[in-house]
Amino acid sequence: MRAAAKAAGVKRLLYTNANDNQAKQVADIESMINQGAQALIVAPNDSTGLQPAFAKARAKGIPVVTIDRATAGTVCDDFITFLGSDFYKQGERAAQALADATGGKAVIAEIQGGYGNNVESERTDGFAAGLKKYPGMKLAAAQTANWSTTEAQKVMEQILLAHPDVNAVYAHADTMAIGAITALRQAGKLKGVTIVSIDGTKDIVQDIVDGTAAADVETNPRFGPLAFKSLEDWFAGKPVPQKQIMEDALYNKANAKKSLAAGAVY
Repeated sequence: MRAAAKAAGVKRLLYTNANDNQAKQVADIESMINQGAQALIVAPNDSTGLQPAFAKARAKGIPVVTIDRATAGTVCDDFITFLGSDFYKQGERAAQALADATGGKAVIAEIQGGYGNNVESERTDGFAAGLKKYPGMKLAAAQTANWSTTEAQKVMEQILLAHPDVNAVYAHADTMAIGAITALRQAGKLKGVTIVSIDGTKDIVQDIVDGTAAADVETNPRFGPLAFKSLEDWFAGKPVPQKQIMEDALYNKANAKKSLAAGAVY
């Protein structure tokens, strides 16, 4: 985002991090408006709650681009466009990758993201749809770990106690995959479990190279150029697509090492 702002000739780029605090995110947006922001790029913390901040932006004629997570609101009213991945398709691709890695037979533990946003629900539904083609793929347990590495470790430990026959893991995010890997390693079961995750971060892609994980569906983080192009078009009076889906890579044993060497993984 910073590189794209520089390339677009932006004189001043304000930046804040709400650290998963919805109230702080609203306050941050309002503070940016008060500081004279002429456009806003927002990665919503949750699926609801930003309407008061969007209303203040709208009152001042400030365009809003939402990225990564969808949020409640009306396109062309609360925000001009949404940029993000197809989270349902990510779930489907994860199911296919897990089936490919296990030969279509596995007892699966699903470690889900935090409830209450479209990312978790669509990754859950997409994975379930993907499994329907493979009767030998059995979902033994599904539990939230709230996108947390620490919680994911605890959840994986609990699942292993309740379902010792689990031999595959689907994690909604790499942060949680890391926690699951720690739990499996401590239990002495890491080598016997096939792991597929979503996000495509360096740690898990390196785990693919090392043989710890089987595959990782990327969540494309390269929003900058498209976000600033959307704002440029809006200010020029040109039409802006209401929804713009990013193209996500799939990292597996065939391409993980080459992708890391090429600097394609973030």
